[in-house]
Amino acid sequence: MHIADRMKNIKASGIRRVFDLAASLPDPVNLSIGQPHFDVPEAAREAAVKAIRDGRNNYTPSPGIPELREAVSQWFSRRNVLHDTVIVSPGASGPLTLSIMALAGPGDEVLVPDPYFVSYKQLVTAAGATPVYYNTYPDFIPRPDVIEPLVTPRTRAILLNSPNNPTGALYPEQAVRDIAAIAAAHGVTIISDEVYDCFAFDAPPFSPGSVYPDTVTINALSKSASMTGWRIGFAVGPSEIINEMIKLQQFTYVCAPQPMQWAALTVLNADTSDRNAEYAAKRDRVVNGLGPSFRLSPPGGAFYAFPQVPVEGLSGTDFCMKAVENNLLVIPGSVFSELDTHFRISFAAEDETIDKGVAILNNLALSLAAGNS
Repeated sequence: MHIADRMKNIKASGIRRVFDLAASLPDPVNLSIGQPHFDVPEAAREAAVKAIRDGRNNYTPSPGIPELREAVSQWFSRRNVLHDTVIVSPGASGPLTLSIMALAGPGDEVLVPDPYFVSYKQLVTAAGATPVYYNTYPDFIPRPDVIEPLVTPRTRAILLNSPNNPTGALYPEQAVRDIAAIAAAHGVTIISDEVYDCFAFDAPPFSPGSVYPDTVTINALSKSASMTGWRIGFAVGPSEIINEMIKLQQFTYVCAPQPMQWAALTVLNADTSDRNAEYAAKRDRVVNGLGPSFRLSPPGGAFYAFPQVPVEGLSGTDFCMKAVENNLLVIPGSVFSELDTHFRISFAAEDETIDKGVAILNNLALSLAAGNS
């Protein structure tokens, strides 16, 4: 059986391997889940049921129902994000895939932050383009002086992700402005993944789309409304790019689920400040709990932390397997990076679960330091 050559360079999700592993443990302490620990708001659930019962179950226009597109446009305008056109798509993954496919192909390059969200590397590869990594270690903040030398005539896009998955880093405004200036000087599009901007703890998130018109700005309701399984995302940007994304969507995703689009109208402008404060407190719980034993750059947003493995010479993968032996699930840093020196914790969990995980990690660090494991 012949399999397309492109598949040789696309790796199965390392996160899914951890999920499969979780199923084999009787009652693991799970700090691997990358989704909110609260449920979808009642108003959205009722709106989805009503839409289904009202017969709103058929295809919609490929870029989304007009009511939601208008609401999304206004939502971005209030954030001063520049745009001409809106597309509604299945989750943030939809616009990510469509924007990369619309902008890059064989012989092209896309600049990708390292560490990166797992899809970036694979989507660029699937498009036939080459991911070029800009290193953000040790504090996970992109540095313009690192990015600019990587821009070549083949560069088609710079990917930004703030707040960041897996590190929780919140990019400072000046760094984003400087990167936008680099993109403008070279005529390169920015793809800005802002799906976690609802959870920013120490400063408001700053979007490159507010200062650079050639930006595809992506967001979704997966995190702000816990609608991970409902697959409602959206993107805005220049009409020349978004219209090409709409064209691709017609032949791929077709459209986002109609009942969920109507439900999205009820939560698009919902106040998330209480959840933001809750995750900020959980961030502090993790940082304070791990501080004595782990080198950890405090996350400024999202609900992730990315500590360094506490023992020199031990890989993130091996450390996570030792954590599994202690009934704790965390994700190896190699899933998100070309390096294997860190691991990801999700603190989208109950405080009791976080405390159990922190205790296991601290005990494991002490054991490894003593040479007992």
